[in-house]
Formats: sequence, C-alpha cells, structure tokens
Amino acid sequence: MNLAERHQRFHDLHQSGCFVIPNPWDMGSARMMAAAGAVALATTSAGFAFTLGRPDMGRVTREESLKHAEDIVRATPLPVSGDFENGFADAPDDVAETIRLAAEVGLSGCSIEDTQMVDGNPAYAFDLAVERIRAAADAARSLGRPFILCARADGVMNGVYDLGEAIRRIQAFEKAGADLLYVPVPPGVEELKRVLASVSKPVNALAAGPLRQLTVPQFSDLGVRRISLGSTIARVTHAAIAEQMDAIVKDGSFAKLSSAASGDAINRLLLAGAG
Repeated sequence: MNLAERHQRFHDLHQSGCFVIPNPWDMGSARMMAAAGAVALATTSAGFAFTLGRPDMGRVTREESLKHAEDIVRATPLPVSGDFENGFADAPDDVAETIRLAAEVGLSGCSIEDTQMVDGNPAYAFDLAVERIRAAADAARSLGRPFILCARADGVMNGVYDLGEAIRRIQAFEKAGADLLYVPVPPGVEELKRVLASVSKPVNALAAGPLRQLTVPQFSDLGVRRISLGSTIARVTHAAIAEQMDAIVKDGSFAKLSSAASGDAINRLLLAGAG
C-alpha cells in the first residue's frame, strides 16, 4: 500500500468491527508484528524510550519521536499511528503543530493525552484539555486526507480523577472533533461499558489490568472498535532480558537460553514483514 492507501485503510478500520493495533518499538519488532498478521501499528512512547536507555514519560523529544515514527512507517506497508503523549506541548497551537508534523512523516493518526509530562502526571484543567483536542482536530481536518485523532483521558490510570470525570472529558473531546476516544485502564468491564455507552464515536481499549482477561471477540461484543497493547510486548521482551541475565549472573546457568528463536525464523519474519 502507498501512503494514501494506508491512510484510507486506517480510517476504514475505525468505521466498523474490532481490530488489534500492536505497538512496536523499533523497525524489527514492527516487521515481526506485520509478518504475524497485524493490520495496523502504533508506536509506544515507553517502548521507544526503553530503546534509548531512558525511563518512560516525557523523556523523549518531539523530534526524536517523529524520526522514530518515520522509521516505523518505513518498516512495513501497514498504516501507523503515533503515541505522542501530551503532544509534546501544553499550548493548543503547539499541539496542532505536532499533528501537522505527524502527518508529514507519514502517520495515519496519533493519540494525544490530557496529562502533563511532569512528576505526578497531573491532568490539564478541563477547559484547556478540550481546547488542546479542538486545536488538534482542526489541524487534522486541515490535512485534506484521513487522519485518526485519538483523544485520551488518562486521569483514571494516573489516579488524578475518577471515571465520571474521564467520561465528562471524552464526551467533550468527541464534541471537539476527536475521531476516537480512549480511557486507559478502567477498573473493570462494567466501567468499560460505561465508557462505551457515553460516546457515539469509536472507542479504543487497552488490553491491560482486569481487561487483559478479555478476548478479542469479547472486546468486540462490548462494542470496542480498537484494542491497543501499549508498552506490554516491549515490557515482556525486557522481562525476558532480566530473566535470562538473572540466570546467567546469579546461577551461572545458560539453560534458559534454549527458549531462543532461531536466527532463520527471525530472518523469515523480518523479510515477510517488510512487505
């Protein structure tokens, strides 16, 4: 698919059904996910930060994230969405500029959080949070091509406001022009149902916490349009590094290395995922 076809495909995926959007952290993981059957990809701010040897949350610049997103776009023929935290800015006009830059590197969409990238992750005041999404939506509409703007209400996950406030925010984000609404990690299925019932536009759900027990068909039956994985697969990979090194350093044992995939198997996936 060329870029125009990717953008249209990404738009169409959000109009009906339910799909999983995994989150690669480099070109190799993107190609392996594509080879495994992914229909679209999204970057992970945490996973990318880990590759740079940095902790998550606000430690990566906009320029670094845009270059990384461009690499993921080039890695496979699939449409890609960017995990762009708070848009790398507080002011609405600067968030809008991030949307324009995201489009320039070939992204088919991106997500913007209502969380400040400082200690404690406080939420932006309600009115400012809505204005930031309105500016982002206006920038997306001005592109003249499909671009899925995902508006995130992260306060439940970060413990800074309750589900009622999250719902108030995504309802306002919907009116401000967001294409997709997202409340990461509601406490359970009943709370997810409340989120889904509160808006008419598509909803993204994160397969994490209590929702990890749901299957794709169960998410679909609830009415979820898109299922993201966040940094989970990246963290599973890092758990394997920690486990292997623990066995080698503490026990002097190489036995766990027997679980490694063969180089030939990885090579085949990388070639297949490149399209």
